[in-house]
Amino acid sequence: MLYAIGAGPRVVGVSSYDSYPPEVKTLPKVGALLDPNVELMLSLKPRMVVVYGSQVDLKEQLGRAGVAVFDYRHAGLADVTTTIRALGERTGTGAKAEEVARGIERGLDGVRRRVQGRPRPRTLLVFGRERLALRGLYASGGVGFLNDMLDVAGGSNVFGDVKVQAVQASTEQLLARRPDVILETRAVNSAWPSGDHQAELNVWNALASVPAVRNHRVLFLFDDRIVIPGPRVVEGTTAMAKALHPDAFK
Repeated sequence: MLYAIGAGPRVVGVSSYDSYPPEVKTLPKVGALLDPNVELMLSLKPRMVVVYGSQVDLKEQLGRAGVAVFDYRHAGLADVTTTIRALGERTGTGAKAEEVARGIERGLDGVRRRVQGRPRPRTLLVFGRERLALRGLYASGGVGFLNDMLDVAGGSNVFGDVKVQAVQASTEQLLARRPDVILETRAVNSAWPSGDHQAELNVWNALASVPAVRNHRVLFLFDDRIVIPGPRVVEGTTAMAKALHPDAFK
């Protein structure tokens, strides 16, 4: 977001997982959500540190050191543009931030129009499970940015009635929910080796009575633009929409 709104040249450190845009790969890594390196952060002499809302201890430590924080949370898709606008205000790049935010909103409206009026497949949106197994399976519940992106993309979340961001789903629940499409998504650096693709697809054959499995609509989308709620959410939502409604994009 900081790079998108023109504040990139002022970034002096990034989290352990930041890899986009390419410029961040040369910057010091200062830990992540669960292991922030406060000593390293302070050594970079930042005027502001961007922290997630749940990082209470980090905020207290930075406060004692006299360093300002920008505190944010990403719950729903709308929080992406809200955060961009707020970052713009804090960094003096408000005009550019507003331009980026409006572009995202227009882009999402464009995806909605593409899929409007089409049948909405009942979709299981999976973002985590054990390798070569249906254990430890986590799917999007009925709140959160992944659920919102799925809605814009023209899908109907099979766990839409479960008002949490993540559902740890059992095979019994999957059999009962009977999704028309199973969409698995991950960050690119968490993707399976290409040779494992068919083996991971075959894992779902254990649920042969589920329409998505029976009709060969188990889809893998390994794409940072889907799982990272940032300026590229339009591209991520478009990727979802193309998977669900390929005819809409011909």
